[in-house]
Amino acid sequence: MLWLLIRQVVDVPTVLVTIAYDGTNYSGWQVQPNGLAVQQVVEDALEQLLKERVQVRSSGRTDAGVHARSMPAAFSTSRNLPLKAFVEGANRFLPADVAIQSARIVADGFKPITMALAKQYRYTIINSSVRSPLDRLYSWQVREPLDITAMQVAAGRFVGTHDFSAFRASNCVAKTTVRRIDSVQITSLDSRIIIDVIGGGFLKNMVRVMVGTLVDIGKGRFSPSDIDRLLLEGDRKEAGTTAPACGLCLIEVVYPEKFTSLPVTA
Repeated sequence: MLWLLIRQVVDVPTVLVTIAYDGTNYSGWQVQPNGLAVQQVVEDALEQLLKERVQVRSSGRTDAGVHARSMPAAFSTSRNLPLKAFVEGANRFLPADVAIQSARIVADGFKPITMALAKQYRYTIINSSVRSPLDRLYSWQVREPLDITAMQVAAGRFVGTHDFSAFRASNCVAKTTVRRIDSVQITSLDSRIIIDVIGGGFLKNMVRVMVGTLVDIGKGRFSPSDIDRLLLEGDRKEAGTTAPACGLCLIEVVYPEKFTSLPVTA
């Protein structure tokens, strides 16, 4: 009996998949009662593949309308399948706007949300008075001219460990509002402005409020030094607007190598 129990434990691996999705038609990543979530369609697809229901644990949440290039999520299954089956097999049951990109076996005890070292989000702005039909689902059109230099100066003031109370949704329920930001880089080419934010973790709507505030600085409504004041005072009403969800994309989540150095898909 003990041998059988040990065998059952060994034969239930933890699989880590990376998922890309267009969040336009979803109520966010996490399953919820009032809308279709990306997590739900992924779990439904895996159930069709595995013939058992699994719970997929992600590295965090994305809001309704937010996209992901690489959302890591883990689950355990009693089915012994080749790794490529979790990619090719599951994708047969997924809609066109969601796809598993890769799969690997990870170390026992792997927890996608607590073991993440850093996350990278990218926000795209189209700074033009003329709308761009091909970018409308993946960017925020800002018609007024923006002072990129002022925005870049302000972006650097976010770097470090701060209380981000002024840069979160009013219904955010996080136990602590202190977060670490490693980098905020702003690049521009023609009318396209890219804002890359890397940090240890984020509050609800945090990146979107940061971007909205940077845009207000670009419009001249705030000065770069106002970031210091907002971080110190922590008043959400004093910060800028919340940028639309459609411009935001989760690019990458970084983990310690010791947890993810096991074989990957071919």
